[in-house]
Amino acid sequence: MTSRSARVELRSLTKRYRDADRELTVISDLTFAFPERGTVAIIGRSGIGKSTLMHLLGGLDIPTNGEVLYGDRVVSSLTPDQRAEFRARNVGFIFQFHHLLPEFSALENVAMPLIMLGASETEAHAEAKALLVRMGLESRTGHLPSQLSGGEQQRVAIARALVTKPRVVLADEPTGNLDVKTAAEVQSLLLDMNRELQNTLIVVTHNEELARSMDLVVEMMPGGALLEHRERGRAAEDL
Repeated sequence: MTSRSARVELRSLTKRYRDADRELTVISDLTFAFPERGTVAIIGRSGIGKSTLMHLLGGLDIPTNGEVLYGDRVVSSLTPDQRAEFRARNVGFIFQFHHLLPEFSALENVAMPLIMLGASETEAHAEAKALLVRMGLESRTGHLPSQLSGGEQQRVAIARALVTKPRVVLADEPTGNLDVKTAAEVQSLLLDMNRELQNTLIVVTHNEELARSMDLVVEMMPGGALLEHRERGRAAEDL
């Protein structure tokens, strides 16, 4: 399958928020380059700013200062409409809570991103069905989210994130609400699809097993600095 990889870089990234009468700096002057392909786990204590970083990486929020780059494209400088278009074509999002559209079937949820990019309904449904089969959900394509288990909903959410073959997949606590067995199955799916698509998977997680399965583990420190733990990820174990 053709690679959709792109090097993601942060240059002097700063994010501040106003909280009543004071200013809160979550990320300060962060410069970091993610691998062009492969898997990265971001760990760190709750409330330190990991989700803020993911929102900046995905163009859901913009930095106070600094830049987010995909290759040579400065995504953080795009207009809101341009960022939305860029996200739709290049970034897949997977969240702890599935955010599936409740009135649409699993098939329709997965096909939606392709239809929004201009694919015909027939083409989109064919692509969606093929991916749901890969997720082990062939018999569940017509079911509404409310008719699916938590693990099945998360697999639908993964399929929806991957159906456009994104260059970068951002997953925020993708196994956070799952039991141990289902979490392991989701972990395996994420890694298998990353290898097939040859893209970049960046995961925020408190799940030690999931983190250890990544090529690289980085810990977010106070102020947003990213400290590499090369001894903890899969790549270090494989040397």
